Amino acid sequence: MSLAQVAIGGALGASLRYGVGLALPRGGFPWHTLTVNVLGSALMGFLMVWLAHRGHQNLGPFLMTGLLGGFTTFSAFSMDTMALIQRGQVLSACLYVAGSVLLSLAAFALAAQLTRSLA
Repeated sequence: MSLAQVAIGGALGASLRYGVGLALPRGGFPWHTLTVNVLGSALMGFLMVWLAHRGHQNLGPFLMTGLLGGFTTFSAFSMDTMALIQRGQVLSACLYVAGSVLLSLAAFALAAQLTRSLA
């Protein structure tokens, strides 16, 4: 059952990621990938705490591994970083890497802390 949950969640997450890519303007900076990584990290922080406090760990494979695993895009993150470097936009690449990592970690920590305070 967990494999099916992960597969269905992954398909939904990837579809959501694709939708974000369509909704945000494409340009020289990969805002769409940064957005899903930060949002996905915040949701992961929320779910990690919420599922544990509510005793719903059985939803973890679907929501965390599947849905959010399909939604977040660190493989696309790597590709976008290299594309910026190859275009000679090294400063943008560095800002993108730092922003993605730091904002995602901060979003995770903030969401987890907020969820803990509400539990």
